[in-house]
Amino acid sequence: MKVGVLGSGDVGQALGRGFVNRGHDVKLSSRNPKGEAVTTWLSKTKGKASTGTYADAARHGEVLVLATPGSATEDIIRTAGVANFKGKLVIDVTNPLAFEGSSPGLFVGVTDSLGERIQRLLPDAKVVKAFNTVPNTQMVDPKFAGGAPAMMIAGDDAAAKKKVAGILKEFGWPGPLDLGGIQSARWLEASVMLWVLAGTALGRWDHAFQVVHG
Repeated sequence: MKVGVLGSGDVGQALGRGFVNRGHDVKLSSRNPKGEAVTTWLSKTKGKASTGTYADAARHGEVLVLATPGSATEDIIRTAGVANFKGKLVIDVTNPLAFEGSSPGLFVGVTDSLGERIQRLLPDAKVVKAFNTVPNTQMVDPKFAGGAPAMMIAGDDAAAKKKVAGILKEFGWPGPLDLGGIQSARWLEASVMLWVLAGTALGRWDHAFQVVHG
């Protein structure tokens, strides 16, 4: 596949590297495609890897990954060109974190989600929320005591979610836990607050949520 990754932080770099290592053709993008973070990633990534602007990545990929800061995501999509997302699978890894006061909150509240906002902004794309509830260090080839849990995902398009299921298995996950339509993204995003509290209590940041039953 051709994959366009929008965002060059730790999340974008980790997922981009994961796709490259599995033989996919990846373009990682940034506001500054010649910046140190991007050029370092490119020099250390062996395979079909390139870098460019947000628009370059959006045009390049048949699958697009949104790994952008939550507050900047909608502006970055507009910069990349809404038309460049048409008909494509968009894996939304963003979280709408608002850093005010002593702990983060959600700038969308709990009656909306960034996933839903992205789908409204991209009505002709197929948005699937995934990877937003796990740390970037565990997104590819996860290593958890007891094994990796199913990845919680949400999206309106069944075929797009099936494609994400294949990507998850390729990355070492057992598969998805499909929580339904994109509206469920509001609860996936809200759960990140719980993930932060759990990490603070544990004193470590390599954890994920597991659904268990008797």
